[in-house]
Amino acid sequence: MCISAACPSRSTNNDMTRTVAREIAVRLCFGMSENPSDPDDVLSRTFEAEYYSTLKAEDALYKESPDDAQLEYITRLVTGVFEHSAELDGYIDKYSVGWKFGRISRTAVAIMKTAMFEVMYMPDIPDKAAINEAIELAKRYEPPETVSFVNGVLGGFSRNELGEGSGTVNDG
Repeated sequence: MCISAACPSRSTNNDMTRTVAREIAVRLCFGMSENPSDPDDVLSRTFEAEYYSTLKAEDALYKESPDDAQLEYITRLVTGVFEHSAELDGYIDKYSVGWKFGRISRTAVAIMKTAMFEVMYMPDIPDKAAINEAIELAKRYEPPETVSFVNGVLGGFSRNELGEGSGTVNDG
């Protein structure tokens, strides 16, 4: 496997943003929720040079290869969400007022778990940035009522678990 910046297929002059890296991590977390797998295997397979080049050809999200910092960030997110899955599910269930956990789309769950993990276990990521990015991701993948739901869950989580703010997270 060749996933370091020294690989010929990986550029060190890379334009991958943290937002794109986060979206890739959410997609990997979603995939692991649908097909439970070891995160190391999933990451290894995904970032193997030949396989990643097929992703580039199929989906613009993968047009840039992650540099070492972005790969480390994606790895921390995917591994952390996997390791803390039950805990994160508990928070989603706790703040899902009027919704049964099984009714929530797997995409919305992956987005919320990623944001909650960042807030709880990645102090280098500002809480508001993690939550606002999650809302923006939800807007790309979910209908408006689900986006409002994700916003409400993350707002409740933020207010009650972190003691931040008093309203919704993102009014946009």
